[in-house]
Amino acid sequence: MATETTPMAENSPGKDDEVLTDIRSKAALVVISLGADRASQIYKYLNEQDIEDLTYEVAKLGRTTNSQVESTLDEFYKLCLTHKMMTDGGLDYARNVLEKAFGESTARNLLEKVSKTLQSKPFNFFMKGDPQALLSLLQNERPQVIALIMAYMDPQQAAQILENLSDEKRIAVVEGMANMDRVSPEAIAIVEEEMKRKFATIITSEDNMSLGGIDYVADMMNNIDRSTERKIFDQLSKSNPELAQDIRDKMFVFENILDMDDRSVQRFVRDLEVKDIVYALKTASEEMKTIFFNNMSKRMADSVRGDMEVTSNIRLKEVEEAQQRIVNVIRNLEEQGEVIVKKGGDDDDIIL
Repeated sequence: MATETTPMAENSPGKDDEVLTDIRSKAALVVISLGADRASQIYKYLNEQDIEDLTYEVAKLGRTTNSQVESTLDEFYKLCLTHKMMTDGGLDYARNVLEKAFGESTARNLLEKVSKTLQSKPFNFFMKGDPQALLSLLQNERPQVIALIMAYMDPQQAAQILENLSDEKRIAVVEGMANMDRVSPEAIAIVEEEMKRKFATIITSEDNMSLGGIDYVADMMNNIDRSTERKIFDQLSKSNPELAQDIRDKMFVFENILDMDDRSVQRFVRDLEVKDIVYALKTASEEMKTIFFNNMSKRMADSVRGDMEVTSNIRLKEVEEAQQRIVNVIRNLEEQGEVIVKKGGDDDDIIL
């Protein structure tokens, strides 16, 4: 009869030398080590099942030693470093740097682990593709195909592709991504087979992948220039007004400044260039101008008013670009927790 091994007590000799081997326990330990605020940022990128599984692992992890924490975080750091070097510089570059930093054996193990992760994602070729080169390949494809491939891109890269599509195809792609939920492995395989000779990649998937969705489209739209954003919403509001509103509700746009509290407005105004304020307010409503002027110093307000009086012949594109820069400042401050923003669909009361 096999002898049952009793878990080592916390104060038993050798406890500090134990290393976690279960990947789920390691993930839980990384999340705990990050702290609640940073961990919540990771949770935003997980699906419901992953969140449930990870939360369960965190809850059952129990006590850990300094040695376990250090070894797990060291492995996590090395894997992140390897992933970045492989995606930014390629396999040969990553191998060269890792071998010099950690030795040949460690470098080989890291590269094997990260290679499996990278190869498991369909259309991985697009992650490093130049937007213009990708556009030339994608612009003649069916909107459904473009939507599927773009759903695997990061929002910034997808935004660059979307900006350059024809107006008609752009709307169809946005609708396709927004309505996308779970895609079967068979559907992915069909698209991959069709694109094989163009992109030299065939990657199969065992499980359905959660792709696209309203949140993804809103994130992508937040990275599109104001002119393109306006065109998309003008057309989408006619063809699918409910979807247009759903996307707006997930976004933060220049007009949402009207819903911000005075303290938050005062905070982001301090980081703005006077020229951007002047340009952005050229086409703004009186209510918007009042919010800006009421939340800046008298000296700044006088400077903005004076510049607005003498500034003329501004193109609409310049106005929209200035508004977009202001929105970007606000989004960055929101990520740092320094301002509170209310998006189109937010209706929760904030208790201070």
